[in-house]
Amino acid sequence: MVAVDISPNQDGGVLKEIIKEGVGDETPAPGSNVMVHYTGTLMDGTKTDSSKDRNAPFQFKLKKGEVIKAWDIGVATMKRGEVAMLTCAPKYAYGQKGCPPDIPENATLKFEIEMIDWKGEDLSPDKDGSIERYQITPGNGHMKDPEEGALVNVHLTGMYNDKIFEDRDVSFSLGEGENCGVIEGVEIALESFKAGEKSRLKIKSKYAFKNAGKPEFDIPANATVEYIVELKSFERTVKPWLLTFDEKITQSKMFKEKGTNYFKADKYSLAIKMYKKVISFLDQDECKEDLKILERNNLILAAHLNLALCYLKTDQNVEAKDACNKALKLSSQNEKALFRRGQAYLALASPEIALKDFQEVLKIDPTNTAAAKQISACNNLIKKQLTKEKKLYANMFDKFAQEDKQKEEEKLRGQPDVMCGALGEWGQEERPGGRDATAFEKENPNILMLNANGTDEFQNM
Repeated sequence: MVAVDISPNQDGGVLKEIIKEGVGDETPAPGSNVMVHYTGTLMDGTKTDSSKDRNAPFQFKLKKGEVIKAWDIGVATMKRGEVAMLTCAPKYAYGQKGCPPDIPENATLKFEIEMIDWKGEDLSPDKDGSIERYQITPGNGHMKDPEEGALVNVHLTGMYNDKIFEDRDVSFSLGEGENCGVIEGVEIALESFKAGEKSRLKIKSKYAFKNAGKPEFDIPANATVEYIVELKSFERTVKPWLLTFDEKITQSKMFKEKGTNYFKADKYSLAIKMYKKVISFLDQDECKEDLKILERNNLILAAHLNLALCYLKTDQNVEAKDACNKALKLSSQNEKALFRRGQAYLALASPEIALKDFQEVLKIDPTNTAAAKQISACNNLIKKQLTKEKKLYANMFDKFAQEDKQKEEEKLRGQPDVMCGALGEWGQEERPGGRDATAFEKENPNILMLNANGTDEFQNM
């Protein structure tokens, strides 16, 4: 085929000639992890490098500046299985300096490239491929990506097995999508979107509907789903350092109220996010007015106490304990903090420590019946643990005794038994004078008749 100018400015800087047609219509999107084989040569045919010679395909992220410009331009136009020759002018390759010693100054290069395959851009937090992005339309690259808390306006099209299960416009604060039925994987991906971007997302179950599935959408457990997501617009989140102290107080009260509403709706993960925002907005703030300091500390104290309650509800007992410790630094005799820390210790199978917290609660308020019940629960658990330990130790000692007995028996079995076998039975050589056994001795082989012949051989003893 004839070489075609594919350079952005049509300046002849990147010429592409297709040697072998690829399969399908899809080409890799920016950010895709592509896998290719290549052979590079100078214009006189001198080979500079080859992945085929190493028998190792080359992988890189497309349009992330990991390769020369000509590659980012040319590979983006290739289909799976396609083989193409790229002729790359110096300014799209290694420029005036070249890449000594193999590539001289101002070198025009030729690359034969085979597109093997590609995967979407990995947006998953653990980089395990659980959220892949395939960009359809790039967004406004001059704008920053939306951050958690930003109000986003998006269009979502969800698909499973090529069947659409949702198609809607939705607006929500990033990080609170659960309240609108937006899956976690979409929210995570949106933090990498530009305004106006449209992309296809492939999301594995851990960031989608997990092992519960979505029966109303006919989505089974542990299913991978796809979404077409368009970020139409977003409003930036409020930055704490741009606010006055009073504005921070107002904003924190809003977060606290939202957290309480989420808690009442059993949406504990969202409630946790809101209470953490209260702390992040106020924790580092300095103020010299006593009343304002008191209001600030009360909000932070309430946030820690509510976090502890959310953690207890979600069986995150270590986190609950830590939240209570932080609350107690602000209010050392706080009943709720002591009580909830006691609950956390009890859930962590530490009734002796929990007991002290519940006893402290009763010292503060002797009428606290809930603490009294927990004290009873602690004592019962301690008693059960002691009984279990005694039984365990008893069984352990019995086991050790049995093992010692077995060892002693094995030791005895290893010693000669004088009452059995050739040594234990009276043989002829053991009888006085080597005489034959009497009839009585034959019937009773372990008895020796010393004077079986009626002689007086022992009369002088």
